[in-house]
Amino acid sequence: MATRAGIDQNSKLLDMGCGNGTTAMWLGRTRGCQIVGVDLSGVRINNAMEAMEKESDVLRERMRFEKASAIDLRFEDGLFTHVWSQATIYHIPDKVATLREAYRVLADGGIFIFDDLIKPKPDISDAARTHVYDRLLFDTYFSFHSYQDALQEAAFHVLEAQDLSTHLRTSYLTLARITREKGDEHDGKYKALSLAYEQMAKAQENSELGWGMYLCQK
Repeated sequence: MATRAGIDQNSKLLDMGCGNGTTAMWLGRTRGCQIVGVDLSGVRINNAMEAMEKESDVLRERMRFEKASAIDLRFEDGLFTHVWSQATIYHIPDKVATLREAYRVLADGGIFIFDDLIKPKPDISDAARTHVYDRLLFDTYFSFHSYQDALQEAAFHVLEAQDLSTHLRTSYLTLARITREKGDEHDGKYKALSLAYEQMAKAQENSELGWGMYLCQK
């Protein structure tokens, strides 16, 4: 994603939904860019700020973290060359407002790159609802293609879109195996989690869950 977005030492990047700041700090170390990380969780922002104290002075000078909502960013228009987001937008009820805010804070020609969960079809089984959507406390009205339509309606040019759903299945099956093995070692502590991961992989097989990556330009 960083390579496709062309992130380098001249970039000024907003990490939208930065969580504990792990990816933001990796981008700062490997790409040398300026970064502002925002997250709605004050706990996550505090974790990010504490983790940043262990980084070099050079990196700390290029980074900061703020508690903020993705639908109401406290930044001026056109401030960033890049907006980055991973596994965030599906948590936000007003996804269209989020896309508009990303567009607003980007400079002309700026790049928005993100990945997100998608719903390939509107009707899903009770098992998928229980083990995926309710468990992750989310829902989305975007499929792989309707997401692109929404981005274009927000005035973005969609430069690239990748359906990563099959990779999502591989990831969940791997997690199911790991947690199942841990369950054998720890008296079944991880059995419920392993089952949930297996159900998530099955949901992807049944086209009830998907994952997409989008590269867009203002």
